Amino acid sequence: MTKSVDMIYFRELAAQNPKDICRRASCRYDDEKKSYTLSVWGEEYAIYPYEHQINRITKNFQRPHEFFYLFIIYYLLKSKRIKISNEWISEKDIPGGVTFFRGPHEIPTRFISSRYKNNIDGFRKKCEQLRGIPLDMADAAYRFVITSNIPVAVLYWAGDDDFPPESKILYDKSITEILMPDIVFALAVEICAKIGGSDG
Repeated sequence: MTKSVDMIYFRELAAQNPKDICRRASCRYDDEKKSYTLSVWGEEYAIYPYEHQINRITKNFQRPHEFFYLFIIYYLLKSKRIKISNEWISEKDIPGGVTFFRGPHEIPTRFISSRYKNNIDGFRKKCEQLRGIPLDMADAAYRFVITSNIPVAVLYWAGDDDFPPESKILYDKSITEILMPDIVFALAVEICAKIGGSDG
């Protein structure tokens, strides 16, 4: 069983119509294996609701954070066919975000800023390895397509004598139609870990 995912999510997924899931989440279903295949951030994952398991099929990047599996199954359950708004918001703009995203749920962008410090070129190189698309924001910024209807932007500012280096994640406003704050947090932890982690 995937440790970070409560079995109730797998049971809920098993109870739903695969055709509805595939239509909403743009995934595939294997009737023989009773599994879904979903493309997430450039990699494919197999989700087995009856076996309570999520496996990474392709391994283009480093191993994902355990929280990412929670994001994957929740996305399958709650995804909608929505239009991207092309309006960036922070986690504090998400309903309930001001009170939720603090303390233990503060977005750990420090993983990114502590790794790159003032190395903007290193940040750019890592984001391009992760298929990021450059944006004209901050000192450097990249857009990532997590799923077909969930784009995010990661911004970076170099530090100076008065301010330390800083990183920030922005989300398309439409994310509020799909994800609850705790699932946004699970996604954000993976973003910070993947960009701020080692290349190994």
